[in-house]
Amino acid sequence: MSFKNKVIIVTGASAGIGAAIAVAFAKEGASVVLVGRNEVNLKRVADECKASGSTALILKADVSNGADLAKIIPETIEKFGKLDVLVNNAGILRRCSLEAGSFVNAFEEILATNLRPIVTLTESATPHLIASKGNVVNISSVAATKVLTSEYTAYSMLKAALNTFSRGAALELGKHGVRINSVSPGPVKTEIFALAGFNVPYEEIGIPTALNCWGEPEDIADLVLFIAGDKAKSVTGSNYIADNGCLLY
Repeated sequence: MSFKNKVIIVTGASAGIGAAIAVAFAKEGASVVLVGRNEVNLKRVADECKASGSTALILKADVSNGADLAKIIPETIEKFGKLDVLVNNAGILRRCSLEAGSFVNAFEEILATNLRPIVTLTESATPHLIASKGNVVNISSVAATKVLTSEYTAYSMLKAALNTFSRGAALELGKHGVRINSVSPGPVKTEIFALAGFNVPYEEIGIPTALNCWGEPEDIADLVLFIAGDKAKSVTGSNYIADNGCLLY
């Protein structure tokens, strides 16, 4: 597939799934806008994108910060003049407990990164996506379908809300030819678990899969490119699960 002359925004692009998605789009000829907090990592990803002959714009931004969030779409349009695909990938994982009194704080923190920015960016991007008949891919999680443990309840409920938003947005914008879909990875080998306090090897975290393995960021990137491309032109309002069989347990 080719994304030549297409402009793609990827949030959370400094590492993990977001970085893999950005590099994959660049290899297919897209111009990519890399949004993230770690400027050093963003420069590394940008170099990978440019090695494919792509143009990469770095936007150092924390999507939970309103001022940072507000600049993403305008700066993209100022640089490239259009937007074809928005990939809402930025996210955090936090443990929560009603008994420990940490649930509300975890909920608010996750909301500020995993849901509110997606709604805001999608709304801001809408006129540009209508103009290009573009599409949005939201990175959700199998946790939206199944609470893997009670510690993930706040994360799970907000991912479920994201899936509902994706379907509602697809219903509203479909008349303009704009597609909205989501991807729900299972456990993937990224730093999100370490950042949430899991300082053990992946295999010791205790999330089983039918294929007895965790996903790689590139697995999710391949699926995102398919959904964003013309071969999926009839697909909207869908949620694609890529979990190595995690939900079979």
